[in-house]
Amino acid sequence: MKEIIITTQFNVFDSTLDLPADIQNLMEQAIAIRKKAYAPYSKFRVGAAILLDNGTIVLGSNQENAAYPSGLCAERIAIFQAGAIYPDAKILKLAITAASDTNKTTTPIPPCGSCRQSIAEYEIKQNTPIQIYFMGETGAIYKSASLKNLLPFMFDKKFL
Repeated sequence: MKEIIITTQFNVFDSTLDLPADIQNLMEQAIAIRKKAYAPYSKFRVGAAILLDNGTIVLGSNQENAAYPSGLCAERIAIFQAGAIYPDAKILKLAITAASDTNKTTTPIPPCGSCRQSIAEYEIKQNTPIQIYFMGETGAIYKSASLKNLLPFMFDKKFL
């Protein structure tokens, strides 16, 4: 038997004011779109903002449905929209913010498993890491230099 040890590394910013200016702008746009989320069931709103290599920012907010599996997360809405409208652009950075209508969210909220897999598809497709910044409603922001920190054993087309 062998043991595999996996380590990940994140940078932590105390607040949005500590972020570089371009990321601060990206996170502000994620916060603004988060407030437009359609979340009548979970009362949990998520906003995502993606910066493409052509300078375009693509936004997404979670959209729920009474038939729960029919809803979609903010990250996947943004990433699928970027892929559909700008198929040749590379995704450089992704900012994510989440807030609850029922309690204050101060812990950084990472993408869910389905979103991680979708982000992985684009990171592998473009052969370039995607920087991911995530936060709650307020408080610290975590930065990952690549999705590989959040999903070290990625499933991709080489397994098919």
